[in-house]
Amino acid sequence: MSGTGDRIVALAQGWIGTPYRHQGAMRGVGCDCIGLVRGIWRALYGEEPEAVPAYAPDWAERSGEDRLMDAGRRLFGPALTINEAEPGDLLLFRWRPDCAAKHAGILVGPAHFIHAYEQAAVTCSALVPSWRRRIAAVHRFPTARID
Repeated sequence: MSGTGDRIVALAQGWIGTPYRHQGAMRGVGCDCIGLVRGIWRALYGEEPEAVPAYAPDWAERSGEDRLMDAGRRLFGPALTINEAEPGDLLLFRWRPDCAAKHAGILVGPAHFIHAYEQAAVTCSALVPSWRRRIAAVHRFPTARID
């Protein structure tokens, strides 16, 4: 694991127990899966790269766009394969192959990831087959600040 990967995992672990709050992005106060990634980004780079527009809980179904995948490519670069994944990498999930990606988490190791779990809190979950088969993309946080 790279030094950046170690740092990202440690940052994500610091969010464990943060209550789930739709559109939230404050450690200890509340966040959703996107808010968790936003908070880690702020800790790494000082500020978010772009404003996040308001979104409904079912935003991926309504828009018809794959906005999470688009943001992943735009902000993190090309996706990696699951075989290239390292601790600290961003995982994007889609529930079905024909649906937009709508969940995100941080890979902790080959068998676990941290994510904001709806109706609960930020937690570390096992990357069991039912989660693993839903991985739509793997992205590595940039080593340098994105402008």
